[in-house]
Order: sequence, then C-alpha cells, then structure tokens
Amino acid sequence: MNKSAPRGRRLGAPDTRSRILEIARRRFLAEGYTGVTMRSLAAEASVDAALISYFFGSKRGLFGAAMALSQHPAELLAQALPGDRAGLARRVLTALVTAWDDPDNGRALRALLLASTHDDNLSRLVQEMIERELITVLADHMGGTAARTRAGLIAAQALGLIHARYVLRLEPTASMPADELIDRLAPAMSIALLGPPRPGRAVR
Repeated sequence: MNKSAPRGRRLGAPDTRSRILEIARRRFLAEGYTGVTMRSLAAEASVDAALISYFFGSKRGLFGAAMALSQHPAELLAQALPGDRAGLARRVLTALVTAWDDPDNGRALRALLLASTHDDNLSRLVQEMIERELITVLADHMGGTAARTRAGLIAAQALGLIHARYVLRLEPTASMPADELIDRLAPAMSIALLGPPRPGRAVR
C-alpha cells in the first residue's frame, strides 16, 4: 500500500496559520486592501482558499488578524447596523468606542494609525479600509439621497474622536467614561447621519 504523502496543497501544517498571516500582512501593506484576494494569498501560501476562510472567516477577519486586531472595527460596525434608524448613530458610536477602548485592540489600532502617518502604503491601506468598510457600508445600509455624504460626515466625526481621545489624549475626552462620552456625542452624530430632528422630537 502506498503510504506516501498525498500530492497537492497542504491542508494545515502547524505553522500554516502563521505563514498565511505573514504573507497577508506583507501583501496588504504592499498592495492595499482591495488589491489582495483570498485566492492569490492561498496560491502564495500553497493552501486551499477554503482553509484561509476556515482560519479567519473573511477577508476582513484576515486583515484584522494580520494587523493584530482582536476586534476589527468593520466587524463591529456590521453588528451595529441592524435596528431602528433613530438609534443607528448611537450604535455606530458604541461600536467605535468599544473597539478602541479595549486595551489590546486599542493599542494595535493606535499603532496602525500612527504608523500610517509615516508609511504611504499603510496610509493608503487605512484610507481604503475607511472608505470601503465604513463609509460605503454605512451608506449602502442607509440608502436614500446623499447617503454617502452623510456617511462621510460620520467618518469625519469618528476620526476626530479617535484623534482626540486615543492619539492626542485630550482632556476631558480622553478620560471620560465611555457611557458619558456616547451620551454626549450621539445626538450630534445622529443629526449628521439623519438630519435635524423634527420639531417636538428629541434625537436620542
């Protein structure tokens, strides 16, 4: 009986996951998020594309793992979308603060953001991610007139908060409890997202 190893791609050697992550990080930084496909990564790593999906779930999951993110903001945003429109801004803001307030995840996100200011490839990658996974996803979810403009305003507000709270660490924003921060910022974000509230109805 022939007991030689079967030909074809490896199904999952102990170091396969690490190798995929190394290749993915190099490729994402060099080619950008949109320029990398799961199929091309599988080909370079000599594994089946299904194995990458098994390890990381999706391209977003792979990117998050390659960037050492335990909670990818895009995944949290996707979880925040279902629900009533009136509460959408609050849910989006909660997802943002949750991702950045996590000690390990926030450290990785801050390192990624700071590194992007010194690396053109990484800066382009972050820009693509924001446009594709935040602005486009949010605009598609809302639909209607000027949806992308409204989503872009939310992205601008979110980036301002990130810079103030997590990069510059400006007070009182930096040390404000998450619940209080969300309570204070959600109304303004909701106006940018949905427009001014109708007379007699407060935006919550």
